[in-house]
Amino acid sequence: MRSADSSIAPARAPEERLLNRVRDRTVALVAHLTPAELERVLDPLMSPLVWDLAHIAAYEDLWLCSRYGGRPLLHPELAAMYDAFETPRAVRGGLRLLDSAGALGYLAEVRERSLAVLAERGSGDGTLIELVMRHELQHTETMRQAMALAGLLPSGEPPAGPVGGRSAWVRIDGGPFAMGAGPGGFAYDNERPRHAVFVPAFDIARRPVTNAEWRAWVEAADRHDRSTASTGHPDAPVCHVSWHDADAFARAAGARLPAEAEWEKAQAAGVLNDTGYVWEWTSSYFVGYPGFKAHPYREYSEVFFGDRYRVLRGGSWATDRRVATPTFRNWDLPERRQIFAGVRLARDAEAGA
Repeated sequence: MRSADSSIAPARAPEERLLNRVRDRTVALVAHLTPAELERVLDPLMSPLVWDLAHIAAYEDLWLCSRYGGRPLLHPELAAMYDAFETPRAVRGGLRLLDSAGALGYLAEVRERSLAVLAERGSGDGTLIELVMRHELQHTETMRQAMALAGLLPSGEPPAGPVGGRSAWVRIDGGPFAMGAGPGGFAYDNERPRHAVFVPAFDIARRPVTNAEWRAWVEAADRHDRSTASTGHPDAPVCHVSWHDADAFARAAGARLPAEAEWEKAQAAGVLNDTGYVWEWTSSYFVGYPGFKAHPYREYSEVFFGDRYRVLRGGSWATDRRVATPTFRNWDLPERRQIFAGVRLARDAEAGA
C-alpha cells in the first residue's frame, strides 16, 4: 500500500471538487491526533477512528470504482473487515486493522481510482457521487461522536453559544401535507416516496430545550444517577440526551415529543428556530413509508425498521448541511447518548387551548 500522503490532484470537474472538498475536511478533522489516538478504541460504543477512515475508502471503492467503474476492488481481502454488517462495532477494536498511515493511504489510493473512473465515464446522473460523498460526511459525524467521548475534538468544536429567541409555543393547524422527499434529486430510500399525511392540530416549541431548563429538571427530579447534560452555555440546546430521558422530560413538562410527521410539517412551515444545533428526538419508530423500496441496498434502511429504533430529525452542529435536509431521517436506539441529540417539545392542540 502506498504512503499516507492523502493529497489529490486538482479537480477537473465540479463533482471532483465536491468530493475533494469533503476529503480535505475528513483529513483535517484527524490531523491533530496521534497515530495511537487514531488506532485505539476511544469508547466501547465506538469504532477506532482508523476503522472509519478505511471504511470510507472501502465504500467508495465498492460503489464508484467497482460497481460504477467496473474495476476489481483495490483490496478485496479488506472488504469484509471494513463492511459495517460483516464486522460490527463490538469486534472492530480486536481486529488487526490498517494503522493510521495505511488507512490514510487507502483513502488516497481509492480516490485516485475514483477520479480516473469519473474521467473515463463521467458522473452519470450524480447519484453515486452523492451517495459516496454523503456517506463520508455521515461518518465524520460518527467520528466526532467518538472524539467527543474521548475529549479529542479539534479546537473550536463543538461551537458554543446560546440559541436565539425565547421559549414559546406555535400552533400548527391540522390538515394534510406531503411528507418525504419528492422524485427529483438525491434522497435516501427511507425518505421516499412522498405521500400525503393528515396531521391533527398541535403545538410545537419554537426552540429546543436548553441546558438551563434541563439542569433544573435534573435537580428537581433528583435524576443525577441517570441523566447527564452538556456543561455548555445555559441557553444552548441540551445535548447527549437519550430518547428515554427526552421522553421523561417532556412528560414532566406536561408535553410530549413530536411525531416525525409533526416535526416535518412544522419545519416545512418555517416555524422551527435553531434547528441544526442538536438532533431532535421524535416519538416515532423508524419504519418505511407506504410504498417504500430499498435502494440501492436494503442494509441502509430496511434492516433497521421496526420498534427498536426511534427517529431523530433536524441535524446537529456536526451534521453537514448537505446531509441535514428537511426530509432526512436519522435513527438510533432509545438508550443511546453518544449522539449529539437534544429535545424539542410538542403538545396536543387541546392542551394549549
